[in-house]
Amino acid sequence: MPKQFKGRPILSGSVEGEAAVSRGGFNTLASFQKSVVLRSKTATCSDQNNPDLYNRQLNGKILCLPQTIGSTTGGLVIQTIARRGIAPKAMLFSGHIDSLAAAGVILADIWVGQRIIVVDQLGEEFLHSVENGQPVRVLADGTVEVG
Repeated sequence: MPKQFKGRPILSGSVEGEAAVSRGGFNTLASFQKSVVLRSKTATCSDQNNPDLYNRQLNGKILCLPQTIGSTTGGLVIQTIARRGIAPKAMLFSGHIDSLAAAGVILADIWVGQRIIVVDQLGEEFLHSVENGQPVRVLADGTVEVG
């Protein structure tokens, strides 16, 4: 039976996919920089300081994280990967979404027409319960099912 969590939908929608989990802050620029610069058709995490995701595919995944960190270009990076079609399907935050990630997903949704579903305030237990590769289902009301 899947474990269920209830969060706040920021950009709502329903989606299913495979989890990509970062237990520490997710550096958007460092993680996607190589894929953006090389105009790659996939997004492989290039942040060597993120042992949870380094060298893992991120495009089409359900990205589970506490928050994004790093450069103020983070929002632009999210919008760019969405425009290129290599963004995650969803970003799920254990705490509050940060302003840079919020800006990026909103820009992607409005300017590019590429929605990255976002739910925040899922709680610390959420990050302790989800593992890389697990199936995740996100519902439009902010319910997240893991497993």
